[in-house]
Amino acid sequence: MAKKMGLGRGLDALIQEKKVTAPVMDAPAPDSTGITKIAVGRIKANPMQPRRIFRDEQLSELIASVKEHGILQPLLVRQKEKHFELIAGERRLRAAKAANLPEVPVILLDIGDQEALEIALIENLQRDDLNLMEEAEGYRELADKFKLTQDQVAKRVGKARASIANILRLLDLPAGIRKMLEGGQISAGHGKVLLGVEIDAEKELLAQRIIRESLSVRALEKIVERLKKPTKKPRAEKTDLPIDYVRHLSEKLHQHFGTAVHISSTKTLSNGKKVKGSIQIDYYNNEDLTRVLEILGISSDDL
Repeated sequence: MAKKMGLGRGLDALIQEKKVTAPVMDAPAPDSTGITKIAVGRIKANPMQPRRIFRDEQLSELIASVKEHGILQPLLVRQKEKHFELIAGERRLRAAKAANLPEVPVILLDIGDQEALEIALIENLQRDDLNLMEEAEGYRELADKFKLTQDQVAKRVGKARASIANILRLLDLPAGIRKMLEGGQISAGHGKVLLGVEIDAEKELLAQRIIRESLSVRALEKIVERLKKPTKKPRAEKTDLPIDYVRHLSEKLHQHFGTAVHISSTKTLSNGKKVKGSIQIDYYNNEDLTRVLEILGISSDDL
């Protein structure tokens, strides 16, 4: 697999170029590879850390490894007044603290805020440590904080511009759906389809259905296509209910039942005769039918 590249020449090239080789702040001089050791208590967390979720089971495994073997890969830090600020390696730092290590190996870099955020993003992306929302928010912070275009962000982190654009669009989804993406309950593909739904309430109902019915992205696309189908052109005869009212009522019933509801108004023909109306409630399996019946107050035991 090709190595991911970012920051122009690549992450490794930047680290080599920005290494500090002279002693600083009473820290031991770096060795020939640029690595020195710093007391754990002198390293502060990175306020721009894109990763917010640290899973306990993964951290427990790392702590056990650190107790057995120590920290094998140095952390990346930079000097900030009287302390060192972490750039990359927060899980390793947390594990070192939990394992009561007095000091950890680090590579000290002489970089500014923009490069610090870029390195933190790339290092996490290369490890697949970020969930979708952390990745999206990291790109947005990089773009907003340093006035970068999507194309510039893409070049800095070594990704295609279209990929950056698609991930950033997920931030336009309602908060509840973003939480589902963050927790891995729905995929980026699901999120992309939901972006095509106009009404937020419908987006949220569909997101709940994805989880409840384990819908694939393709199944969701079919449902959304059906919801978007234009209503048939009204015939010459007069409908007894205004079209806008029928559409509004359909949306209300959709929210109530958690599934698509199709309403056809009664019609009055030119000769005065009436054409009956109808209400159709969609369901997708036996379990979904039982759920709809319960909302209607009908027990399957009564059937």
